[in-house]
Amino acid sequence: MAKRKSAFAWSPLRQLMKDAGAEIVARDAVETLLYYLEERAKKLTENALTLAKHSKRKKITKGDMGLAIDMTG
Repeated sequence: MAKRKSAFAWSPLRQLMKDAGAEIVARDAVETLLYYLEERAKKLTENALTLAKHSKRKKITKGDMGLAIDMTG
């Protein structure tokens, strides 16, 4: 798998997986989770931005992000 620049740090995510009980974690498993989290974060941000624009604001607030999370479940 080709290395690519990630918005999230690899080691802390791997540690979270270990803390959740995964004693041995393959590199590609961490990469797959990283990709999923990045895509999910982008989609949530897009939804939060839509909410902010609807309120005639440029700044995304905690409330916007909370609503975006609630909307996507």
